Amino acid sequence: MIPDPIAFVIGPFTVRWYGLLIAIAILIGIVMASREVERQGLDLDQFLNVILVAIPCGLLGARFFYVIFRWDYYSHNPVESFMIWKGGLTIHGAIIGGLLAGYAMARYYRLPFIKLTDIAAPSLILGQAIGRWGNFFNQEAYGYPTDLPWAMYIDGAYRHPTFLYESLWNLFVFLFLLRLRRRENIRTGDIFLTYVVGYSMGRFVIEGFRTDSLMFGPYRAAQLVSAAAIIAAALYRFWWQPRHPGREAALEKKVQESNPVNP
Repeated sequence: MIPDPIAFVIGPFTVRWYGLLIAIAILIGIVMASREVERQGLDLDQFLNVILVAIPCGLLGARFFYVIFRWDYYSHNPVESFMIWKGGLTIHGAIIGGLLAGYAMARYYRLPFIKLTDIAAPSLILGQAIGRWGNFFNQEAYGYPTDLPWAMYIDGAYRHPTFLYESLWNLFVFLFLLRLRRRENIRTGDIFLTYVVGYSMGRFVIEGFRTDSLMFGPYRAAQLVSAAAIIAAALYRFWWQPRHPGREAALEKKVQESNPVNP
């Protein structure tokens, strides 16, 4: 059975599963993160203002990176660059866009950015687990043909359901992050770094099964970015942090003292 990419139609408006699942993922993520913000005694209104900027910037980054890597097509079909409901978002682009916007807004509101990334990490990975099912309805992000019992019929053959692999892996990382968050004396930034490494490891492996990867020359772009993210996280945790003990707290204090007061 081939899934219908359209969830429902209301008058002239067509709601597709891809967009609906992304919206659900964002909503669940906001609720989860907001509860953690309140638990840690941070300003919820300011956090929500940060999110209201970070989310659209993340979506723009996700679409921008996809269009750039498929420029040979979109350069001849520029209008389709804006049709995100048809699919075509990159997780890495979303993370980069959201982080840049979140950092700028956190500085403005004098919020501890590194702590915010720790708060957001479980919501991010859970949202990714949910959002991957949009690929199922769009019949994309699939792998090579296989005769395994869990193969799915996509594009004329039974294939590796790589979107399912990634969704399940993301769910595992999500549960691990929740467990990690309950530990005492955990270092600020470790939850987000674990998210980066955990997601990137899974994505690197699963990407090797896909047949529709974005390419950078002869290499799969997602694997290159995942490898770079793992290396960067390891360098930060095991090289930069030990040489700058207490640096995160000092930076956050400096931001709070130097930035303009929230109106």
